[in-house]
Amino acid sequence: MNSPNFRTLDLNLLRVFDEVMAERSLTRAARNLSLTQPAVSNALRRLRETLGDELVQRSGQGMAPTPRAIAIWPAVREALQQLHESLVPNEFVPATANTTFVLAMADATAAELIPGLVDILEQEAPGVTLRVVPLTTRDPRRLLDEESCDLALGYFPSVLADLTARAQSGEPLPFNHLRLYDGEYVCVMRAGHPLANGPFTLNRFCAARHMLVSFSGRPYGFIDESLASLGRERKVVLTVNQFFTAGRVVANSNLLTVLPRHFVRVTGIAEQLVLRPLPFDVSLVHVDAVWHRRSQQQSAHAWLRQAVVRASNQAFSV
Repeated sequence: MNSPNFRTLDLNLLRVFDEVMAERSLTRAARNLSLTQPAVSNALRRLRETLGDELVQRSGQGMAPTPRAIAIWPAVREALQQLHESLVPNEFVPATANTTFVLAMADATAAELIPGLVDILEQEAPGVTLRVVPLTTRDPRRLLDEESCDLALGYFPSVLADLTARAQSGEPLPFNHLRLYDGEYVCVMRAGHPLANGPFTLNRFCAARHMLVSFSGRPYGFIDESLASLGRERKVVLTVNQFFTAGRVVANSNLLTVLPRHFVRVTGIAEQLVLRPLPFDVSLVHVDAVWHRRSQQQSAHAWLRQAVVRASNQAFSV
C-alpha cells in the first residue's frame, strides 16, 4: 500500500472518486461532473497510482468498490462536503426554500409528529416537502451513513448506548442525537376482553395470546427480553410491522398487544380499546432523533431538527 504525498494530491481526483462511489457507474459519474467518461477513467487511474489500490472494478453493468475504497469513502465524502459548505455557504431560508427532507420513523411516531410538521411547513416553508419512509430497524446508522434519510426518529437504545460509550472513551462520534419524548408502554386489548377487568397478573399476561409489533419481522422484542429476565415468556401468535395494524387487530380479536400509551389516543379507535399497566417493570421508551455528523452544521438540517422538536413539543403539550 502506497503512502501518498498529500501535498501533491489533486483534490479533484477525490471529487471524481466520490461521485463514482455514489453512482457505481463511470457514465453517470461523468454526467454528474460534466466530464467525459475518458476523463473520469483517467482521474481514477491517477488516484489508483497514488493510493496503490484498484479502488473500483467492473462488475456486471456497474462498478464494485474494493475494501479500501469502502473504508476511505466516508471520510472523503465528509471532508468534501465540509469543504464545500465552508467555501460556498448556503443559508437556508424556509420561506423561499424548495427542498425535500426524508424522515425515517414508525407509524406511531409519524402519527404524533407529522400533523405538527405539516402546520410548520404550511406556515413557514410552503416550498419544502417531506418524505416519510418506514423505519425497519432499531439501528438507523447505515441509513444515515448512506444518506437514505436525513433524520431517523425512534427508539434506539443500543445505538445511544454505543455512542455514549464511545464518547466516554474519547472517540469522535459520526452521529448525533437528541431526545424528543418518553413513552410508556401498556398492554392493549379490546373492550370486553376477558382480561379487561379483574386482576391482571403476570401469569394471566403470559398465558394469553399475543401480537407483536416488529419492524424487522423478528418475533421477539424488548417485552420478551424483559420477560426472559424474569424466567418467563409469552406466546406470540402474530407479528405485524405497524402500530396502526396492531390497534385494529386487537380491537377485533382476543389478542393482546403492547403499544405506547400516547399512541392509542391518535388511533381513532381509542374507545374500542382497554389499556392496562404491564404486570412487570419495563423502562420508559425514549424516542430520539439521530442524524449524521456531516449534517450538523447545515442550516437546512438545523431548521429541520428544530421543526421536529417544535412538533414534538406541540404533540405532547396536548
